[in-house]
Amino acid sequence: MALESEERPNQSITKFESMLKTDDVYFFDAEDFEEIIHHYLNHGKIALAKKAIKIGLQQHPDSTALKLLHIEVLVFENNLEVAEHMLDELQLLETSNEEIYIQRANIYSKKDNHEAAVSLLQEALTISDECFDIYSLLGMEYLFMDDFKMAKESFMKCVSFDEQDYSSLYNVIYCFEFLEDYDGAINYLNEYLERNPYCEVAWHQLGKQYYVKRMYEKALTAFDFAIISDDNFMGAYYEKGKVLEKMGKFEEAIENYETTLALEDPTSHTYLRIGRCYEKLGSDDMAKHHYYKTVHEDPLLDKGWLVITEFYYRKEEYAKALHYINKALNIDGDNPDYWNKCGKIHVAMCNFDEADLAYKQAVDMGSYDLETWLSWASVSQRAENYNAAIEILSQAQELFSDSSEIAYKKAGLYLMMGDKINGRIGLMKALKQNFTQLHLFQKEFPQFDGIGWIQQLIDASRKASR
Repeated sequence: MALESEERPNQSITKFESMLKTDDVYFFDAEDFEEIIHHYLNHGKIALAKKAIKIGLQQHPDSTALKLLHIEVLVFENNLEVAEHMLDELQLLETSNEEIYIQRANIYSKKDNHEAAVSLLQEALTISDECFDIYSLLGMEYLFMDDFKMAKESFMKCVSFDEQDYSSLYNVIYCFEFLEDYDGAINYLNEYLERNPYCEVAWHQLGKQYYVKRMYEKALTAFDFAIISDDNFMGAYYEKGKVLEKMGKFEEAIENYETTLALEDPTSHTYLRIGRCYEKLGSDDMAKHHYYKTVHEDPLLDKGWLVITEFYYRKEEYAKALHYINKALNIDGDNPDYWNKCGKIHVAMCNFDEADLAYKQAVDMGSYDLETWLSWASVSQRAENYNAAIEILSQAQELFSDSSEIAYKKAGLYLMMGDKINGRIGLMKALKQNFTQLHLFQKEFPQFDGIGWIQQLIDASRKASR
């Protein structure tokens, strides 16, 4: 079994490193070499591990354990053919060594043949007295296969072997979450907590499940128990702050967020949340103070620049909003949401050419939501470039053929141009498509209310829709 990474080197390791510095050759037991190799592997010192393996096999050429460690390193370095050949030779001598099956499974996993890896690991289970590591490997293989139900069951077995195995506990909850079985996760965690009532990790995970289900009071209780179990548990304070924020208890939320800042190095996301809380409380100066701290802490956090942009946009300080959305675009110029926001700001400033360019960029970057197309068409409409607006809406209809919003807007634009033929055809199609959305046309184009032929079309469509 591998040594824990934090364990200090023992006498064998000190002796081995001393040997490497001289021309002397010291003799070690095979078990000593195993210990030395595990130490280097746990510390990521692959070159030293390989030296220990080489010398170890020179002194103990028949050691199966050392050969398997050699194979483990070969697999790690993707020397799979050599590793397989060595395994073939070993298996002729030892047919009941589960580590041979495990290393073969690792090779298949490296080759993305996870079904074969699972089959080998299940064989290893039949001959192994220590199943913990095998179930952990099985769980990972099932995750690779997107079989979250089997992965969950495998990691549950790991937890049943060692209830302090928090890595497996996290994986169990991850599987529950992916399966969207939040009730199952809650039941599992409550049962676990009956046996381990002071496990801050389990309380923390339980609180997150309640949060997803919007059971905020229960989530608060769970996070409080996590904090009671470990009053330095930064994650519990942060998640508690999120719950309080959802409940509108912004001052309490700020207190919890600030506690996280005292416990660990400050993060831009925490400053961002504090700023939002202050803004909800109407304390604009404190909100701005923390928003600026957000981008000071992480200048590359595009969300930080965006939240400052939105702050000034809401305050109708459009020049400042434009300055900061450009900061966000400089960081992530491929983000369609930022181009959308940029377009809205230019519209507010009556910069229609710039707004047109921004919405075009948003579409080019993959923003295919209907609102983007309608906003883009409205820019050309406000600039009285009705042909361009109609062209934009025609493109949009290829994506949203059932949209009555597009149909009514397009009909109105034809009428704005004085094109009564296409206006009439377009309005007839829109009325037939969705008569109940007529109010969209009447609201945007009130100048056409009361026109005889239009009213006749509406009356006829009203009768037909009954």
